[in-house]
Amino acid sequence: MERNNLPGYSSDADQLKKYARDLTEVYKSEKQKRKELDAANRQLAKYADDLNSAVLELKAANQEIQEAYLDTIYRLVPAAEYKDEDTGDHIVRMSRYAALIAEKIGLPDRDVQNILYAAPMHDIGKVGIPDGILMKPGKLTDEEFDFMKTHTTIGAKILADSKAAILKIAEQIALSHHEKWNGKGYPQGLSGDEIPLFGRIVGLADVFDALTSRRPYKDSFPVEVAIGIIKKESGQHFDPDVVDVFLENIDEILKINSELSSAKRVSFSDFAWSKRDQTVGPT
Repeated sequence: MERNNLPGYSSDADQLKKYARDLTEVYKSEKQKRKELDAANRQLAKYADDLNSAVLELKAANQEIQEAYLDTIYRLVPAAEYKDEDTGDHIVRMSRYAALIAEKIGLPDRDVQNILYAAPMHDIGKVGIPDGILMKPGKLTDEEFDFMKTHTTIGAKILADSKAAILKIAEQIALSHHEKWNGKGYPQGLSGDEIPLFGRIVGLADVFDALTSRRPYKDSFPVEVAIGIIKKESGQHFDPDVVDVFLENIDEILKINSELSSAKRVSFSDFAWSKRDQTVGPT
């Protein structure tokens, strides 16, 4: 008897052929799926490249906006200050000092950036102070000095009620950067930790740069003298912890000072205290 005439043989062969056809279809289907998956992967890779390029462009645009914002501050804020050629250098230096101190204290990167951008507005309230007082070469009268003090509250009012974080910080700094650790500052007579940290940092940075910069009423102090004053006023005018960080990083502070200073340095033999420094100076 021939094998193909055996019972069940035909049905087995048909079944095998069906399995073969099914396997072929599965193979074709899987092959098509692989092609589609490869195409999808290539498309995803392209999307990833496009997204990465977009993120880089966004970062570059954001950086450009931040630089333009800071440049605008540096250009506009001097109108409210001493109105002399050294003011622009002053606000750049003191904001860099403040940002460095904030970084070394261990504040988050966002706070370091915010203080860099907000610090230049610390004296914005001087727009309300007459030039006769701002530019006076000698000692201020008690009445003039009281008027000068109002630049803190004027600045806070100018910056008040903003939703922007930087301007909120700038308002805080404008109001508090002349407060003293011992409570003898102004305008509120705050002491110790009552003074906002940003105000304590900017207050020290501002004083150091004011001491080492030329002003309408004085020449620049030698750096050694300025550092000595900062040390002496630790725990009196300044937060001692902020002073410690400042002194621990004095080399970086002086590097910023050297890079950004256009003022002529004077020697100890040329150094003289002005009447205004002796009476109503920062310390």
